[in-house]
Amino acid sequence: MLPQTGLSATSTRLPVEIRRFPWIKRLAADYAFEYARLADFFAGNPADPSAWREAIARAQRHPRQRDTIADVVEAQQRRRGAPPEALAAAARLRDPQTIAIVTGQQAGLFGGPLFTLLKALTAIRLAERVAGEHRVPAVALFWIDAEDHDWDEVKACGVLDAELNFAEGTLGRRPGAGEGPVARVRLDASIAEAVGALASRLPATEFSPSVIEAVRAAYRPGNGMVDAFGQLLESILGPRGLIVFDAADPAAKPLAGPIFAREVEQAGTTPRLAAEAGAALVARGYHAQVTPALDHLALFRLDGVRAGIHVREAAALLERVRARPAEFSPNVLLRPIVQDALFPTACYVTGPNELAYLAQLRGIYGTFGVPMPLMYHRTTATIVDSNTMRFLARHDLPLEALRAQDEGALNQLLAAQIPPAVNASHEEAARAVAERMEALARAAAQLDPTLEGAVRSTLGRMQDDLKKLHAKIIQAVKRKDETLRRQFRHAQAQAFPGGDPQERAIGFVYFLNKHGSALIDRLGDDLPLDQGTHWVVTI
Repeated sequence: MLPQTGLSATSTRLPVEIRRFPWIKRLAADYAFEYARLADFFAGNPADPSAWREAIARAQRHPRQRDTIADVVEAQQRRRGAPPEALAAAARLRDPQTIAIVTGQQAGLFGGPLFTLLKALTAIRLAERVAGEHRVPAVALFWIDAEDHDWDEVKACGVLDAELNFAEGTLGRRPGAGEGPVARVRLDASIAEAVGALASRLPATEFSPSVIEAVRAAYRPGNGMVDAFGQLLESILGPRGLIVFDAADPAAKPLAGPIFAREVEQAGTTPRLAAEAGAALVARGYHAQVTPALDHLALFRLDGVRAGIHVREAAALLERVRARPAEFSPNVLLRPIVQDALFPTACYVTGPNELAYLAQLRGIYGTFGVPMPLMYHRTTATIVDSNTMRFLARHDLPLEALRAQDEGALNQLLAAQIPPAVNASHEEAARAVAERMEALARAAAQLDPTLEGAVRSTLGRMQDDLKKLHAKIIQAVKRKDETLRRQFRHAQAQAFPGGDPQERAIGFVYFLNKHGSALIDRLGDDLPLDQGTHWVVTI
């Protein structure tokens, strides 16, 4: 299929159905293409305008302390030096008619992988579309999962050097990292060395000085890991009105306090409901993303570390939860409930793995009396250069064929370049050998039955020799067409560095360094909001 021309003459894109990708599980594929099969687990089909109207009404109707959360957001923004457009968007949260399109992620090093940027841009685009189509004030909000304690998830940032070799910058373990919330991790003097290493790995472009300056301004000694992430993301997408929210802010915890208290009062209910939904998903042939511990609350205690709470501790903790909610943190099952209790969320922009665990939460939303929002697949994309785009189109090569780190796909591609006469002659020879040896086996068996096995063994060896000969022919093609090999490796290095999908392996700072503001313009303006479509795009 030939690439489609985007809105800009310098931008092209090639659509790929996510169902073609082996790493996309059935639940995510069916959600995009067969929503009715999963309707029982969600609050509405985002492809249905009436579902949007209902979700908007639910978000507007639910009582919230809008002014209080707006104050918290504004205070965070001013600490980070947010641009005016982001401040104006946050102010709209005070309007009882305003709804939010929310997304979120952990605070990855130097802004995190490409999919973090894609999530945020999808939320911005959706907010703009919903505001226009439904004539409602709508804002895009990025929830930093700042209380996650998985340091390995956030400590690294992958880039490609000038030769497209994959390189990963990593922060060493900081005090408290991996035990307490990432929000408590402070950057020390070694961050300057990490930023310097990033600058040395990135190919030098006209955008490099400003990109490194923005990274260095955010990731500086003394700044928090979450603060740095928020500041960088805000500097890039704040001008488009993105609201960035640090979920670990103690000032917001009193607003979450009633949810925490309810979780303690109904100890064990949340994991039980999630487990029941997971079993229902499995019964329908899907998978359960979360297997909750039934004897624990969906709540952590923050006592230096992020510690689980056994249900038998619940009664004794109730008063402490009510009096000091800042000492507690929701787990993966409770976090969305807190998020949508604080903000007027009409829709959450999700990745495929998130979608699977969100499918286990509908009953939990109901128990807490919080309206469940619609769920929308984030934009998913692979960014390649124009040479790679032409290579894929010329050879009609599926993107996913580049993933395997062996030479299987390359050999198939090279085999297709063999002159037809060579293939035809090889196939004819293989058929002739098989036919003649089969006839010989029958004739020899009449003379001596034991000879049939010997003939067939000889046939096997001859067929093996023919296969080896074919492999040698392919090797000759490889030697003859090194250009094709280089083009394949060039495309593979971009699309699947180390065998992983680009959007998960490469930090978006790499693409910002390569393309400058055109990255945001093309991804933010050109790509359609089509669920279930992965876009191969040039910028």
